Amino acid sequence: MQKTFLVVGTGKSGVAAASLLSKKGANIIVIEGNDKLKRDEIMSRFPAGISFKLIIGEPDDIILDDTDIAVISPGVPIDSPLVLKFKEKGIPVWGEIELAYVFGKGKMYAITGTNGKTTTTALTGAIMRSYFDDVFVVGNIGLPYTGYVQEMKDSSVTVAEISSFQLETIHTFRPEVSAILNITPDHLNRHHTMECYAATKARIAKNQSLGNVCVLNYDDEYLRNIAKDIKADVFWFSSGHILERGIWMEGKEIIYSDTGQEHIHICSIYDMKLLGRHNYENVMAAVAIAMHAGVPVDCIRKTVKEFNAVEHRIEFVKEINGVKYYNDSKGTNPDAAIKAVEAMVCPTVVIAGGYDKQSSYDEWIASFKDKVKCLVLLGATADKIANAAVKAGFNNIIKVSSLEEAVSVSSKQAVDGDAVLLSPACASWDMFKNYEERGELFKKYVDRL
Repeated sequence: MQKTFLVVGTGKSGVAAASLLSKKGANIIVIEGNDKLKRDEIMSRFPAGISFKLIIGEPDDIILDDTDIAVISPGVPIDSPLVLKFKEKGIPVWGEIELAYVFGKGKMYAITGTNGKTTTTALTGAIMRSYFDDVFVVGNIGLPYTGYVQEMKDSSVTVAEISSFQLETIHTFRPEVSAILNITPDHLNRHHTMECYAATKARIAKNQSLGNVCVLNYDDEYLRNIAKDIKADVFWFSSGHILERGIWMEGKEIIYSDTGQEHIHICSIYDMKLLGRHNYENVMAAVAIAMHAGVPVDCIRKTVKEFNAVEHRIEFVKEINGVKYYNDSKGTNPDAAIKAVEAMVCPTVVIAGGYDKQSSYDEWIASFKDKVKCLVLLGATADKIANAAVKAGFNNIIKVSSLEEAVSVSSKQAVDGDAVLLSPACASWDMFKNYEERGELFKKYVDRL
């Protein structure tokens, strides 16, 4: 390959993209926009043996004139000055997902949605591995897709969690089966409007056609509207309606029908280790994907019953003095945090707050009802959340300056029979590298109690 690729960003995605391109023999230029970083520090992120030109800061026009394709990391907005300059010069802008898809092999199954992506992707991957020999679980789940392309064969099965940021830069990406779990307000500081955000999520089915399947949540109004424009075969799931064709909850049972005639019993909610209605919806989406991939129902049923919640998503940490501690650090928006509160079955102290994504917290606070007894707030949104809570008549609020202090304060507020729930309703970037670091620290501070 003689094309010149300009890789923007030196995080996980950028490093994986440059590594793949190196193996494909491309000419590579890597840009790191943070001019405070040292060259040696940046170079240490890359595996030995990769040859590329590193530019720290803005590239000049001569570099852009020699560029055939730009590959940007998900954290780079498509309306940033640099990306707009690429477009002005007619340089195609790919994301890491598009790059991996172009070079990847085998069958692709892709999942997006505001909430539940990671759980659904992990469960779908586990189901696929119960039947297929060569399965990769990649994407926004924390494993760059490009990092596994070299290992893929025509018989491979790939399950990918895809974020809205990643969907902005797809061109030919086409899954065999796609799924959109739900659409609720999130990342509006990047997408600006709900219409733009919903349209970006719908791009997962952009290149699908008859013969492909798109799994959608029937209970989501945005998705019922999106379905009208999807060319793939739409297959619904629902926790609130009995469907003629699809997968649904009937009482406490999950039922599947692809014909509208034969009804297949998948399992009861009591058979599962997952907790809460949102997780039952995640299970239904995963089952629908796996059934359309040809996995036998016995394999699906067994995996669903054995599957544990993913780390940082309503993850039970431990019980101390009769108080149960739960880590929901992946609850990075109000809708995810609502689902975590609804999953609690006892009086709960909630730890929340973080980076401001311009979300509204009114519906989340309304979900507290009589269940949440105290709200412990930290981070950039502490005052904004506190004001919304007081306006709604919730006044038992404590502000703290660190997560360690939040855990200590919460342990004093909770009594035997209560729960302490870290469910921030916000991203982590004001105080932590990512939600994983926030969750790990929460567990560490709980262990010290």
